[in-house]
Amino acid sequence: MTNPPPAAHRTVDLVYFNAGGGHRASALALEAAIQRAGLPWTVRLVNLREVLDPNDGFRKLTGMDPEDVYNKRLARGWTLGLTHELKVLQAVIRWAKPKLVRPLQQHWLATEPDMVVSLIPNFNRSLYESVATALPGVPYVTVLTDLADHPPHFWIEKGQDQYFVCGSTKAVQQARAAGYAQDRIHATSGMMIRSAFYETQPIDRAEERRRLGLDPDRPTGLVLFGGQGSKAMIGIAKRLPDMQLILACGHNESLAKALRALPAQAPRAVLGFTPDVAHYMQLSDFFIGKPGPGSVSEAVQLHLPVIVVCNSWTLPQERYNAQWVREQGVGMVRSSYAKVPGAVEELVRDLDRYRAATRKVHNRAVFEIPGILQGILTQAEARVAGELPIPEAAVLSGQR
Repeated sequence: MTNPPPAAHRTVDLVYFNAGGGHRASALALEAAIQRAGLPWTVRLVNLREVLDPNDGFRKLTGMDPEDVYNKRLARGWTLGLTHELKVLQAVIRWAKPKLVRPLQQHWLATEPDMVVSLIPNFNRSLYESVATALPGVPYVTVLTDLADHPPHFWIEKGQDQYFVCGSTKAVQQARAAGYAQDRIHATSGMMIRSAFYETQPIDRAEERRRLGLDPDRPTGLVLFGGQGSKAMIGIAKRLPDMQLILACGHNESLAKALRALPAQAPRAVLGFTPDVAHYMQLSDFFIGKPGPGSVSEAVQLHLPVIVVCNSWTLPQERYNAQWVREQGVGMVRSSYAKVPGAVEELVRDLDRYRAATRKVHNRAVFEIPGILQGILTQAEARVAGELPIPEAAVLSGQR
């Protein structure tokens, strides 16, 4: 048995796709965190869509990437049927698994990573099997970028010789319930968010608000629905004519134009895409948006109480996030956007209490995960070198 290659030669692949935007953001955040931790690894970002469809067959047939279809639905609020569609998608993925595994096997054989880290749901059975059969002994890790799993077959697949990184007690419990041993489950203190949300510098809020045409002394809400925005923002703006708002529309220029055209009694700033979300959170007093794990975690990190809506239109994998908001006391959950104005009034009236709750949440996940991955890789290499026993689960599944 040959010794493991020198540490400088380690190659770690982070698997993502662009559906929703949060998975790519997590991959970029983790790549930066690994570099910041000084680990001597080559980190590669692997877009699953490009591996499975290298010739852009879907784009040539339809004129857009499959991720674009999903993102446009989010922007337009067409999410009501996604719970049922998710089940259909998962059934199709299971049916097509042999066709998915083959190109993935070829990819791993050609690129030979030392560890594969998945930052995406739904495809973890195919991804795991492709790694396990093409590169036996190479560790496979799933980093949940949602606060909890949405079983079955979403994040956590049963019976695989793999590792999980979980950002909540709920997710850890779900991994245990799926039959995984404690040494295969690694807990972090929250969701992974960019280091920019930890590295903010003190600013002159009054002056920065004036620069945006805002009243420096008025309570200010940040309305944010991810990189694609959402038509729901128009309804929120109409219902809050007297509230000072910063409305971040992402790449959705038509939404920004519509919001700028709305009459309002209070000052407003309508933003297009900005990479500096942390700066605008510093200028705000509270957050209004969907219960996305990334945006909620970013807001709480910068001590913004949140107002989110959870109902049948909410993405199924994001519904637990609303429960987490309630459990942590960091904001309010309402059943419809029509109830947001009342929530705003109540939250502003008791802002200090909600801010105090956000300060009790200490999320250091982006700094914790590189060390977790380093430990997993070291353990896996020791096992391959014969220094550690092969776990029973691996023997039973043929991973020798």
